[in-house]
Amino acid sequence: MSLGIDEIIDNFSFIDDWEERYRYVIELGRDLEELSEADKSDLNKVQGCVSQVWLVSHQQQGPDGPVLTFKGDSDAHIVKGLVAITLSIFSGQSAKTIENLDAEAIFSQIGLRDHLTPQRSNGLSAMLERIKADARAAIQVG
Repeated sequence: MSLGIDEIIDNFSFIDDWEERYRYVIELGRDLEELSEADKSDLNKVQGCVSQVWLVSHQQQGPDGPVLTFKGDSDAHIVKGLVAITLSIFSGQSAKTIENLDAEAIFSQIGLRDHLTPQRSNGLSAMLERIKADARAAIQVG
């Protein structure tokens, strides 16, 4: 079962060593639900990531507009953990909430941005932009 972002932030606060934090990120990625081979398509591939990253979004109508849920995967262990953290922030939120969420602040709070390589940082930004784009598209459709 995946953890909520508050629990992940709390767990990070108890881990001082960055080697241990990386292990925790990898562990989070191992808990992600597997994507089907059909979901690992070019359509779902996140552009701008050095590693292969796939995001699948599903939309349903909620009381306050569209609600988006996400599934994701990567072929790299740490990136897969970053996908898990990202999904814990956004999945199950309304499109309007997603559009206004400041995921960068959350990643800064747990110190991840300072410890990512530039390539991983760029890939994370590409993932965040893809999720926001899906939310904007859901709002437009409506």
